[in-house]
Order: sequence, then structure tokens, then C-alpha cells
Amino acid sequence: MISAGIVGGTGYTGVELLRLLAAHPSVALSAITSRGQAGTPVADVFPNLRGVVDLAYTEPTQGTLGDCDVVFFATPNGTAMEMAPALIEQGVRVIDLGADFRLRDLDEWAHWYGMPHTCAALAAEAVYGLPECHREAIRAARLVANPGCYPTAVQLGLIPLLEAGAVDTQSLIADAKSGASGAGRQPRQHTLLCEAGENFHAYGASGHRHLPEIRQGLNDAAGKPVGLVFVPHLVPMIRGIHATLYARLLDPTIDLQGLYEQRYANEPFVDVMPPGTHPETRSVRGSNMVRIAVHRPEGSDYALILAVEDNLVKGAAGQAVQNMNLMFDLPETMGLESIGLLP
Repeated sequence: MISAGIVGGTGYTGVELLRLLAAHPSVALSAITSRGQAGTPVADVFPNLRGVVDLAYTEPTQGTLGDCDVVFFATPNGTAMEMAPALIEQGVRVIDLGADFRLRDLDEWAHWYGMPHTCAALAAEAVYGLPECHREAIRAARLVANPGCYPTAVQLGLIPLLEAGAVDTQSLIADAKSGASGAGRQPRQHTLLCEAGENFHAYGASGHRHLPEIRQGLNDAAGKPVGLVFVPHLVPMIRGIHATLYARLLDPTIDLQGLYEQRYANEPFVDVMPPGTHPETRSVRGSNMVRIAVHRPEGSDYALILAVEDNLVKGAAGQAVQNMNLMFDLPETMGLESIGLLP
């Protein structure tokens, strides 16, 4: 059994990790930390875990976590880079669900996250945890930087076009919408029911911190810098991301459906839908699946890509478990076979 610890087990991402890991046949939960809830049984905070997780929250001490085989960080940005070096030195493998190790350019990281990066050596070593692109590197990694929710949907939607050199790399547009859980569990006025309900709005239009992460991955796929406009939106639902992606085709006769079906033919968590379909966020609610549909609007030379995911599963905790499976030579789908919840 793999002994797993979670740092920051009281947010939405943390409880999703608890839900998935508690049911994983090869994982034993050993430590769940929270400074604010230390001593409180996990099931008192999240009653859905009653009878499933019997642990209580503890302080995030190095001694407790150092006994784990793997530690997940579901913490605010800046936490993992302070605690991860000591754990890795003790032989613990680390999966960071925050942003501390996602960007290779640490000056750019400091610009977007408003603090200096203090762990350059590990940042250079970290493997970006998008299995569909970095599977073999993830298997050997000591430290995996789990992708963000928006970056997962946008990259998986656009990468086949960029790898094939099929589009104008300077005219990419990502129009993405997320449910309120993407903002985290801490109370914020804009996610209150009376504020978010019956409302729909964009945010971060002039610059969002996921932009450099998305751009980095797309640059890698294209083999050169890309031009990307990324606009996120908040929609009045709890879970889910829908990304509508636009790219101008260099050859309008290209077989888009065939391109995507071939690229993702062996990917267990990417479903390329039949021609003419429109994926719905509810179809992936609670699952680790990304569903993608490709369109070419009549009379247009643009490819239109639709991608949906659950922001807490494939966009966060589920992808982290997928990465853990790879790191410990387990079947990649283990513990992630849940079917989407309908209605």
C-alpha cells in the first residue's frame, strides 16, 4: 500500500483528494493536515466522508509527513515550495496541486503570483503533470506540478492542432467558463449565492495567472511562442469547466476529427466525441474525463474546439491521483473509474 499524506485537507481540492484516495485500492491515508482544524475529525468537517475517513486533522509537521510515500499539497501558493525540499530529501515523492512549480520562468512566476520564488532547484526539476504530454517523465519524477484547471482544458483542446502545425499560432483564443468551486472554499463576496446566482461574468480579462501556464504548454506543443487571448468567466454552477477554443486553420481541408481521434486514441481520460456533438459539463461531473468536440463553422477557416472537464477532478484532484498512479507504476486509471453524475 502507498502511504499518502495531504497538506491542506479542508478546501474543495483537498476534500476531493480525500474522496478519491479513500476509495483507492492501493492507498492508505496516513496524514491530513490543517492548522485551523487540527484535532478535528475529518468527517466532522466533511460529513460525506463519515465512515470512510477515520482520521483527524493534524498540524503539518515534517515528522508526520516524512513517513509517507507521497504527499499532496492542496495549499495556497507559496506553501509547497517551503515544505517540499525537506520532504523530498527524506525520500517522499511530492505532487503539488498549487502553482509553485508549474512555470519554468521564475521571474514570470514572481510577477504573476506576487512573491519571490524561493526554491529554484526544485522548480527546475519539477515535471509538469499533464499525463497526455509528459507520461514517461511523470513516472520517474520526485516532484510533479499538477496543472491548473483552466490550463488542463485549454491545452488538451489545442495541443493536437499545434503539434500538427495546422493553425496560425498567433491567433489562438480561449474563452473559458468555470463553476464557483474553482475560486476555492474561503468565503468571497463574488461567489456568494446571492452574488453568483442568476449571474454570468468575465474576470481577469486583461491578464489571469493561468495565462503564462497555458502559454508555456502551448509553446512547447508548437515548438515556438504562440499568441493567445485567454478570458475566464464565472458561471452560476458548482463544478465544471467549459472551454471554447478558436484557431485559424492553415489548411481548411484538414481532417480535424481524424486528427483528434488519432492524437487521443490511447488516452484513457480524453473522450473525442462524434462529429457535430456538443459536450456538456454535467457529463463529466465527478469524473476524471475530458470530453472534446471539434467543429469547423460553415464558411469559416477557423477550427472551433469545445472541451469540458470537472475542475475539481481532472482539473485538480483526479489528475493528481492519475499522476500518483504513474509515479508508483500502478494502472493509470486505478481509483478513477467513476462515471459522471447525472442528473
